[in-house]
Amino acid sequence: MNQLEAMQIYVRVAELASFTQAADSLGLPKASISTAIKQLESLLGTRLLNRTTRTVQMTQDGVLFYERSKDMLADMDELQTMFQQGEGEISGRLRIDLPIGVARYILIPRLPEFLQGLPKLEVEISSTDRRVDLVREGFDCVMRIGALSSLGESALIARQLGELRQINCVSPDYLARFGTPQSLDDLRQHRLIHYTANFGGKPVGFEYVDNGQNKTLKMTGSITVNNSDAYQAACLAGFGIIQVPVIGMQRELIAAGRLVEILPAYTAQAMPVSLLYANRRHLPKRTQRLMNWIAEVMAPYLVSPGSRGT
Repeated sequence: MNQLEAMQIYVRVAELASFTQAADSLGLPKASISTAIKQLESLLGTRLLNRTTRTVQMTQDGVLFYERSKDMLADMDELQTMFQQGEGEISGRLRIDLPIGVARYILIPRLPEFLQGLPKLEVEISSTDRRVDLVREGFDCVMRIGALSSLGESALIARQLGELRQINCVSPDYLARFGTPQSLDDLRQHRLIHYTANFGGKPVGFEYVDNGQNKTLKMTGSITVNNSDAYQAACLAGFGIIQVPVIGMQRELIAAGRLVEILPAYTAQAMPVSLLYANRRHLPKRTQRLMNWIAEVMAPYLVSPGSRGT
């Protein structure tokens, strides 16, 4: 195993704080991971990691080596691609994370056009409502819908794409049973499907913008979900009102009459859409190419910040 490969292994161990997870991530035996770290420590003449049966932590020297290794690996990646003349020469692996709805209804259907002419490029797509850890889980970039509030994301670079307008939807079956609300007062007689990333949290309620101010109206509801697929399915099943960004499937379901938009004058604030990537000096050409393509494909669905959209 050469020193560059050993550095790549060390960076993954340091980011995941686990030999086992690093081995799984890299597709290597755990014994190979241990051997690589021991070889590095022997070569450098210092301990890089303090390891027990339960924890793996970087030493002070380990932190310094980790930072320099990340920069060197980024430089090597750029060096390998800087003389590539055409798009077809872009190679390597791209690992991205996307919200479920965006992945399923917008980007994956058009992914063939991105990969056309890029035979040496491999793309790994994670699709979840969970906020993945870009660094620890080895993603090249992730898409975020909503405010960037996590402290762990403060060291990342954010590329703002625009905002997704939100709408209020119900099923025709629900309207047949409960009627169509015409005002906020009417909502007291209606039900909201609650959405929460983590169970146990307090439901927010019906959100809307009034004279530029974000407001919330408490509503009852018999079901709470924690992912966008279940959120939409519960609405189609007639459990109540949902508030969702306007993306592909919502448009199709409304056009087909399976969902009905209500109270267009009282919608939640538009949700910012961002692409996040690691804060490093050199961004691989393949990552730049992907982010530019995502921005282009998403543009028709987005409005400018502060706009109510149409």
